[in-house]
Amino acid sequence: MISKFEMEVGGRPLTFETGRLAAQANGAVTVRYGETILLVTATAGSVRTGIDFLPLTIDVEEKMYAAGKIPGGFFRREGRPSSDGVLMCRLVDRPVRPLFPKDIHNDLQVVATILSSDQVNPPDVLAILGASAALAISDIPWDGPIGASRIGLFEGELVVNPTYEEIPSSDLDLVVSGTGDAIMMVEAGARELAESVLVDALRLAQEVNGAIVDLISEMQAKIGKPKWTVEPDVIAQSSRSAALAWIGDSVKLALAKPGDKQSRQDALSAVYAKLLEGLGGDHDPVHLKSAFYSAESDAVREAILQNGQRPDGRSLEQIRPLTSEVGLLPRVHGSGLFTRGETQILSAVALASLGDHQRIDSLSPVDKKYFLHHYNFPPYSTGETGRMFTGRREIGHGALAERALAAVIPDHEDFPYTVRVVSEALSSNGSTSMASVCASTLALMDAGVPIKAPVAGIAMGLITGEKGEAAILTDIQGAEDHTGDMDFKVAGTVDGVTALQMDIKIKGLSFEIMEKALDQARDARLKIIDHIKETLAGPREEMSPYAPRMISMTIPVDKIGAVIGPGGKVIRGMISEFNVSIDVSDDGTVIIGSSDQEGANKAQAQIAAMTKDVEVGDRYTGKVVRIMPFGAFVQILPGKDGLVHISELAEGRVPSVESVVDLGDELEVLVIKVDRMGRVDLSVRALQEVDGGASRLSDGSDGNSERPERRGPRRPSSGDRGGRRHVGGNSGDGGGGGRPARRG
Repeated sequence: MISKFEMEVGGRPLTFETGRLAAQANGAVTVRYGETILLVTATAGSVRTGIDFLPLTIDVEEKMYAAGKIPGGFFRREGRPSSDGVLMCRLVDRPVRPLFPKDIHNDLQVVATILSSDQVNPPDVLAILGASAALAISDIPWDGPIGASRIGLFEGELVVNPTYEEIPSSDLDLVVSGTGDAIMMVEAGARELAESVLVDALRLAQEVNGAIVDLISEMQAKIGKPKWTVEPDVIAQSSRSAALAWIGDSVKLALAKPGDKQSRQDALSAVYAKLLEGLGGDHDPVHLKSAFYSAESDAVREAILQNGQRPDGRSLEQIRPLTSEVGLLPRVHGSGLFTRGETQILSAVALASLGDHQRIDSLSPVDKKYFLHHYNFPPYSTGETGRMFTGRREIGHGALAERALAAVIPDHEDFPYTVRVVSEALSSNGSTSMASVCASTLALMDAGVPIKAPVAGIAMGLITGEKGEAAILTDIQGAEDHTGDMDFKVAGTVDGVTALQMDIKIKGLSFEIMEKALDQARDARLKIIDHIKETLAGPREEMSPYAPRMISMTIPVDKIGAVIGPGGKVIRGMISEFNVSIDVSDDGTVIIGSSDQEGANKAQAQIAAMTKDVEVGDRYTGKVVRIMPFGAFVQILPGKDGLVHISELAEGRVPSVESVVDLGDELEVLVIKVDRMGRVDLSVRALQEVDGGASRLSDGSDGNSERPERRGPRRPSSGDRGGRRHVGGNSGDGGGGGRPARRG
């Protein structure tokens, strides 16, 4: 039976439907907003034995047919998820995962398939809502439902679920997911907004989310399946009790030893090895390992809540020692090294022409990017070995830092470059993503990119107790991230926040804690910005000598064809001759790029000459491209020829054209006439007369101006010049040898 549930959100209907599609999944829902439709399914497999984690997979399937597109690439079918798809997977996973029972070890999969995309309503929020509804009505144990919404800010007014078209002009792009009572997940990009504005936006989002939760709860009550019971693992509980009794205070003592991450890890490893030696024969090592991590977590939490003591001895609001430097890599266009405690990031900047922008083949209407940030996390950064690949973590962390920095990157109209920043995590002990923001800021300023202000990032943590105690930690390290209840990343400038990301492991977070965490993060952020300014006060005035120099110029739109040439021949010739990049936009904007300033200047001069109307009195040095009995055709510009009549080749009588010039000769000529059809008459002889003070130039405005009598054959009309059209203006002439006429 088909069931529908509907409500209005942001002035548009939000509709959930079930019973029509994917009946064999444990739960299946279609969610519709405008003409964007997603099918979201939740399915459970068999129990996996011998594990101590939740085997949950979130997949987002971007079907290009949803927007009436055929995928790019050789195979013309969907392949690996796009970056947008990966980010949507992470967006769904983060609020959903904490609400599963701790003892569930079934294989679980949530698949969100985008069936229709109206290019108006983004599908990411709908994927969260679909997952919430599918899990809620399924028989899979899950402590939901949750709601989700996007909040924008336009001229001081908060707007619910702005469209694709509206988002770029919004000062805030905030996605919030939560239960009816508390926030579960936050993801945001902002244009240097005050913390108080963000809190107001969070409150509005939770009002909307609460209403959506009520609707999904109604669905669950009417059509939901009874949840199966998760039986406690008696064997695991027995092993846990035995392990905790054996461990006693040994983990606390190991954590209390002074030293760095490695020394504490060595002490803990020794305790764990003794645990396996003592109890490994009677208990499953998987259960012992889980119990050991629980003991470590409990010890860290107890020390912080009861004594205010962190694993490395810092106070709750203290930042680890900071060091930084710039200009490490001589051949890159800018580089920055940022170290915070045992977390170290090296960022490098590469500048390229606008033509090197990223082309995006996805369901989003955004099809190009001029600012890119990529993040790499090699295994050696944690002292381990492993595969080198780009996974969901790398894409997510790279996107977060990119969002934090995007607010200060100049528009490509003002700074005509494609900018790529790569952050390499060289050493990791907590919050490499926020360290990437700091290192990238240094690298961008070192490259001379005129960013609006330095950006810094900090990761905040939270430890809660059974009696309601709560401790907010500034600059969390690895152990606090693993054992804590929150990872709250905040990036921004002196003037405000540019990015937020919050993940929690508990079931919701209050606004009071959020506000305190934001205030504490601001204090830390300002201290880090002061440190960055001590290393490099602002963007360098001079760019690296290896960075391309960009020249921007504007040409008439009707001259674009002349610059490009037939099949791109003219523009490719200039690129090869001057060793430059040339990008031509439809509005006539031309960007010339080269690390050789002289080559860029020559290309600019040639394009200016090509797109300038040829006028009487102009001088050119051109090449003879065709010889006829009555004169020589000289190419004065790419795609533009003029005729030097035999009488204009030299003083006195010329017996033949070949007696004066050959094909390929270069001639300095003067334009003596341009008729109303755009045909150009040139003269070598007239140069001497002009230099001597005499002039017999004609602009050919009426086609009847007097010209000297020619001694050779008459100049052929447009219908008998070797079968070619001789055109001027934006069309040009193909030269000699029967080449086709060039079209503008």
